[in-house]
Amino acid sequence: MVLPVIDEAEALGALIADLHAQRGVRLQIVVADGGSTDTSRERASAAGATVIESPAGRGVQMNAGAAVATSDWLCFLHADSRLTRTDQLAGAIRQLMAAGAADSAGHFPLRFSGCGNRRGFFYRYLEAKTASGRRHTINGDQGLVLHRDLFAAIGGFDTGMAFLEDQRMAAAIEGRGRWLLLEHELVTSARRFRREGEYSRYLLMALIMAMHLARVPAFFEQAPAVYSRQRDTRRLALMPYFRLLRELMRRCGARASIRVCWRMAGIALAESWQPFLAVDVALAPVLGARRRVFLGLHDRWLRPLIVHVPGQALLMLILAMLIFGPLQLGCWLRERVRPFE
Repeated sequence: MVLPVIDEAEALGALIADLHAQRGVRLQIVVADGGSTDTSRERASAAGATVIESPAGRGVQMNAGAAVATSDWLCFLHADSRLTRTDQLAGAIRQLMAAGAADSAGHFPLRFSGCGNRRGFFYRYLEAKTASGRRHTINGDQGLVLHRDLFAAIGGFDTGMAFLEDQRMAAAIEGRGRWLLLEHELVTSARRFRREGEYSRYLLMALIMAMHLARVPAFFEQAPAVYSRQRDTRRLALMPYFRLLRELMRRCGARASIRVCWRMAGIALAESWQPFLAVDVALAPVLGARRRVFLGLHDRWLRPLIVHVPGQALLMLILAMLIFGPLQLGCWLRERVRPFE
């Protein structure tokens, strides 16, 4: 069990208590601290965890924790996670062993906590995405359970960037084997969404993924605080990212910008299922919580009709108008009406 930590004293105690309550497994809890300035290390040690120090960076910390872990199975969890059953980890290992430990890794569906009175469609949609198992929906906050041999074969977490190590790991596992959706939910905190603004954080996450998949490293080299530490989170201002996009397009020239926009349109086509899942989630009181009627219609009928060169070209134009039109205008007005510190 590896927990990467920076200044998580408030959250650690509850998660470690959950881990000690697990039945049917023998756990070694390794807390990989990336330079906490609070009492994270002391609390973790007092709770019976093995504490190691590591350079900051979630991927670096998790690799360091895995290096000192001694069990055949590795599980990586974020510090603000909570387990929902005392047999959750034992059940996950049984499920992976039945599927073939050599090429299988597992992640949990999520349930958000700390949403306050704002728990509604937004969080229900995110939860449904984590249970879909679709490409690019598997993130680090869903946990990762896999055999040590598979972890070694992949080469551990890619630490080439300070973030998105979860997406690179997800791609590496897809390349070697398969993902399994584990049986029981993992609870995660909505604290980042609440502090930064739900839709602002979600929009920035979409932009980060688009820039990553479209292979635009200059965005991450120059983006202002694209992913802050939890202790530094505050209400997001998105206009700096729109200004950076415009500046990168100006510097790169029309031909390179069109190539990037073309790749982004292809990514959007691959993710065209998401609005249909959103409709299913919105209509859950009528359709049933687990029925995916509109998602099925997309997969069976719509996707074959839109995935082609003319469809990608049309979507490229629509995205360009949307990003540099209504989205940018909406963010500008929002930030003018309520100025940021």
